[in-house]
Amino acid sequence: MKDAATRDAYGQALVELGADDPRIVVLDAGVSDSSRSKKFGDKYPDRFFNMGIAEADMVCTAAGLATTGKIPFATGFACFLLGRTMDQILVSVAYSNTNVKLVGTHTGLAVGEDGPSAQMIVDMAYMRAMPNMIVVQPADWEETVQATRALIDYEGPAYFRLGRPKVKGIFDSSYKFEIGKGRVVKKGSDLVIFATGIMVQESLVAMEKLAKENINVTLVNISTIKPIDREIITELATSHGAVITAEDHNYIGGLGDAVGEVLLDQQISVPFKRVAVNDQFAETGTGPELFEKYGLSANHIAQAVKNTLKLK
Repeated sequence: MKDAATRDAYGQALVELGADDPRIVVLDAGVSDSSRSKKFGDKYPDRFFNMGIAEADMVCTAAGLATTGKIPFATGFACFLLGRTMDQILVSVAYSNTNVKLVGTHTGLAVGEDGPSAQMIVDMAYMRAMPNMIVVQPADWEETVQATRALIDYEGPAYFRLGRPKVKGIFDSSYKFEIGKGRVVKKGSDLVIFATGIMVQESLVAMEKLAKENINVTLVNISTIKPIDREIITELATSHGAVITAEDHNYIGGLGDAVGEVLLDQQISVPFKRVAVNDQFAETGTGPELFEKYGLSANHIAQAVKNTLKLK
């Protein structure tokens, strides 16, 4: 297990996978140092395209490359990659069902000091709503490497949500990532937490605090937001009788809504709480400071668990 940012794992995975698959091409919107796609560019300059701050052109170019049999990874800060390209993504990628992988880095409040204009907290909502689009957010280094490989094998549009901060290693090499499948990280009995991305790490810290109060919960890593793993949600929500979701994203349109939709469709009536950004913009500060102020920290997760258990 390795402690590192998921963007770092992505950059390394591209280099390794590019050696065996000449179809892989990488495009970047002028932020290749920060997104880590530069690693691929340094190794395979003939398959790397620095498009500059022209995200819309990048997406359309990626779609064109996909029609020739290439597997393009169009990479950029999520706030710009999606914020400046909705028309191009909707028409040239999703509607056209082209094999483009959109890679958004520097997501959520975890970006911290970059400020609210760069804190992309609505990207999963955008992408979940697009037909043909899948949404993947890995939790650590190992899962990011495996998910990158899986996206190469997956034929169709995908949004890959990555972060800037270093996160703890959670999975070892025995872990097997599969698109559309959640994974139990730790088993308990009192309540189930469905978490994604950096919030898996925060949830593990919260669980340590809760264990000292004899509260034992199950943690599930939901790395595919769409298509959501309906089976694991249905099974564990029913068996545990109380549900928490945790995400570094607005509570509208993200993991919480995806899980809630499953509970509603399956007519599962259990206490349910979403730990997420409360439909507001944040401010400049460190990631941990913002997590504490805006309700995403391990302390807030632990309190949400206790409040939800009172409703059982």
